[in-house]
Amino acid sequence: MRAIEPWVLGPLQRFVNDASARLVLLMTTSGQVVAQHGFPGALDLMSAAALGAAIVASSSELASQLDWRPFQVITHQGDDQSHLLAWFDTPQGRWVALVVFGRETKLGLVRVYFERLIEELIAAAPPESSPRRDVLAADFERELNASLRALFGR
Repeated sequence: MRAIEPWVLGPLQRFVNDASARLVLLMTTSGQVVAQHGFPGALDLMSAAALGAAIVASSSELASQLDWRPFQVITHQGDDQSHLLAWFDTPQGRWVALVVFGRETKLGLVRVYFERLIEELIAAAPPESSPRRDVLAADFERELNASLRALFGR
């Protein structure tokens, strides 16, 4: 388990243990990885982050076009594994979570533990102390490499 934000580790570890999650990815709505558990490589992680953020954005836009409330949680139950993709608000901004779990875990339990994860993250989050800055193209590669080093220890 790795995290860019150290205060995320405790709540995330409890969630992984309680929900028996195989993979967990916490990211911003732009796909910037905040924490991960279970991803074997950077390529898989970055692809999942980009796709997860895109799915949340496109499903929110679809709901908007239909004058519906935004889809906050999207789930899929497969034969061997299932997933939950959801957005939630934190003091650090809106985040997205992707959770993959096996048939030994029921979706209802994952959702209960996920709600507790959100509460614990909100309680653990440091107050926003400085205004958000735009990411400049010149800083992007450096910040991406720093994030990957933090997440994979390289």
